[in-house]
Amino acid sequence: MSLVTPKTVEKLQTTLHAKAKESPSYRFYSLYDKVYRLEVLWHAYRICRFNDGAPGVDGTTFDDIEAYGEMKWLRELAEDLRTRAYRPEAVRRVLIPKPGQPGRFRPLGIPTIKDRVLMTAAMLVLEPIFEADLQPEQYAYRPNRSALDAVQHVVSLLKDRHWQVVDADLSGYFDTIPHSDLLKSVARRISDGQVLRLIKMWLQAPIEETDQRGRKRRTTGNKDAGRGTPQGSPISPLFSNIYMRRFILGWKVLGHEKRLNAQIVNYADDFVICCRGSADEAMVAMQDIMRKLKLTVNEAKTHICRLPDESFDFLGYTFGRCYSVTRGHRYIGSRPSRKKVRDLCKRISERTERRWDWMDEREMVGSLNAMLNGWANYFCLGAISKPYRAVTRHAERRLRRWLRSKHGIQNTGTSRYPIEFLHSQLGLIDLNRRRSKFPCANA
Repeated sequence: MSLVTPKTVEKLQTTLHAKAKESPSYRFYSLYDKVYRLEVLWHAYRICRFNDGAPGVDGTTFDDIEAYGEMKWLRELAEDLRTRAYRPEAVRRVLIPKPGQPGRFRPLGIPTIKDRVLMTAAMLVLEPIFEADLQPEQYAYRPNRSALDAVQHVVSLLKDRHWQVVDADLSGYFDTIPHSDLLKSVARRISDGQVLRLIKMWLQAPIEETDQRGRKRRTTGNKDAGRGTPQGSPISPLFSNIYMRRFILGWKVLGHEKRLNAQIVNYADDFVICCRGSADEAMVAMQDIMRKLKLTVNEAKTHICRLPDESFDFLGYTFGRCYSVTRGHRYIGSRPSRKKVRDLCKRISERTERRWDWMDEREMVGSLNAMLNGWANYFCLGAISKPYRAVTRHAERRLRRWLRSKHGIQNTGTSRYPIEFLHSQLGLIDLNRRRSKFPCANA
């Protein structure tokens, strides 16, 4: 399901984008009143409602707002903006475990629904302006662009023999974006003081954390340090792209792209530099620019990869030497990374544990198919036959084991639950048979 943008909002966005594209140096001076237009706020509310999410520090839920009356609530919010009475609440911080990294967590900021709606409204107004300025190497959080487009861009560079690659990693990118420099980047296009004031308030909002004993503590770390934008807020992706643009533009303006024949491919805080020249020089140049941008390069995770003898991972794919299933020849391309294959197999194993014996067979197969389909919708590029086969075989084994446990069968179950039964009768997906359903598959 996707939300249809109202005609009035779409017209506003089209007009802003056209003006920004036509006049690269133009600064927009009257945007604040666009943010609290009722149709903009209503569409922003619908987007937030569609994305759902937990309540912020005030505990207000979408059900509470709907019981109160959405339009009444939005009109009051618009009035708060119009009269300059609006002040953001603290951002509730929770720690999300990093997949495949036990004991490591990613901080996630959860603003209140009121703040989320206003951030989304501001994004609806600002995004068309900055979209006109973002570089073609940037693929994250942009209309009609995706991580798969970034993967295909890397593959095309490798086919063009950009075989020396800087596989870069930034330490806590979202948490280290400097406020003053970010605001300068925003102010290059926006001269409306009230909009800049809104952004500054969001950047400096306090953080509320709950310790293991349930005690709440508020800190002003972002304001004190003058850096950081909480991951999880609707407008953070836009800030991420705006600031990353400085690096990509600087790379070109300083002449590194042409001198080293080195092109960047960026997705959010992840990027690689694919070179036909010296990757060692590219590494030094990249580190120098990042220091000037006050960002920290993770030295432990940043390295140089020289193809075809080495490989690197980017956006869940491994890039390097692959082998054709039909012809057996070697080529440089992409394949789903082993880590992502292992992660999916682990999820399948967890889903088919004995504690799920109460589920109906069709319900279990449906949940497994949802996992397989979702994974294959993304991992559909490059050398996929072998990973698809490994994942399908693992799903078969785990489903058969689950059926034995559910029905109390002591033997291996292969005679009672042969592979053909699992696929034809129960409907378990065989990814290699379904490859024609995924048009981006090219191997």
